[in-house]
Amino acid sequence: MRQFSTHQLLSLLDKHGPPCISLYQFTHRHHPDSLQDPIRYRNLLREMEGSLLQKYEKRDVRSLLEKFQPLSHDGEFWNHRTDGLAMLAAPDMFEVIELQRPVQENLIVADTFYLKPLLRISQSADRYQILCLTRDRAQLFEGNRDALDPVELIDTPSSITEALGTELTDQHQSVRSASGQTPIYHGVGQKKEEVDGDRDRFFRAVDRGVMEHHSKPTGLPLMLVALKEYHTPFRNLSRNPHLLSMGVDVDPGAIGLDDLRALAWEQMEPLYLERLALLVREFEVAKARDLGYDDLAEVAGATVAGRVQNLLVEADRQIPGRVNPQTGQIERGVLSDPEVGDVLSDLAGMVLRMKGEVVIVPKERMPTDTGAAATCRF
Repeated sequence: MRQFSTHQLLSLLDKHGPPCISLYQFTHRHHPDSLQDPIRYRNLLREMEGSLLQKYEKRDVRSLLEKFQPLSHDGEFWNHRTDGLAMLAAPDMFEVIELQRPVQENLIVADTFYLKPLLRISQSADRYQILCLTRDRAQLFEGNRDALDPVELIDTPSSITEALGTELTDQHQSVRSASGQTPIYHGVGQKKEEVDGDRDRFFRAVDRGVMEHHSKPTGLPLMLVALKEYHTPFRNLSRNPHLLSMGVDVDPGAIGLDDLRALAWEQMEPLYLERLALLVREFEVAKARDLGYDDLAEVAGATVAGRVQNLLVEADRQIPGRVNPQTGQIERGVLSDPEVGDVLSDLAGMVLRMKGEVVIVPKERMPTDTGAAATCRF
């Protein structure tokens, strides 16, 4: 799975020539349920064609559909899905993004992308990464309360051999141990200190790569999963500010993915609930000081003025319409209109462009019933 970052989200917020097509589809991880996914996809393409033909010439519609059609009968693609799928297309781009949580099936053709499901991925407070570490192997996973998937490492070694190559000492290569057991060192003049030195150089390389290419781009908290004896050496040399003080003391090779997710979420859930509670308290204090708004017109006005510091947005809610980026005026509409998107998605995108923070919040934890809660800077 490719990780999805706020930087990628901001690039999607850049102006693209219309039409901007946003296709979201619920998908299945396992056979035989996955057999229905390409059928539903082809149905969405027919719906897309009808929506586009309301405004655009046939030749332009054909050009746009050609971006989507190769996947219609791509068995390899449909056999390796997660819980959801996002496809975003404009005349100058086409991007496919895997989602770790189910999404409502949705097709929106408008003058901007519908990005709230992706906002939920990149801005949700329940998202985290896991570094599974042994003496000589490293794996990275990304998850939330519901799912955990491996992440392809970018410029980060996955093994001690990859990290050290010819610099790997002979002493390390003479170590034999079963997973989770105390290593055995043998041979004349071979010292545990030299093998531990290899380990530490490997850990430094992993820490550096994960921090630069995964933690910084996503801003996600990082949890360490390793045998107890590796926690202290890794933490002593780590420079990653996203590394959490808590972790899981277990051999990562001896535990399944579902059990790993459950153990990680057991640690993450209190932090998640604490963060949401803090954001809600900050909004309530701000509202008492006339610096917090839940009326959508007031939220829109504060947003275009650059005043919004934090915006809480209700997950899975759509308010058909668009926000004028100059005046903040909300124009209501219906999603079947090719030029209409989602008001909450527009507001969230504007806040992010102005360096504010957006957090997608489950309905039951929202402090308002309007779909939005804004805390202002001034």
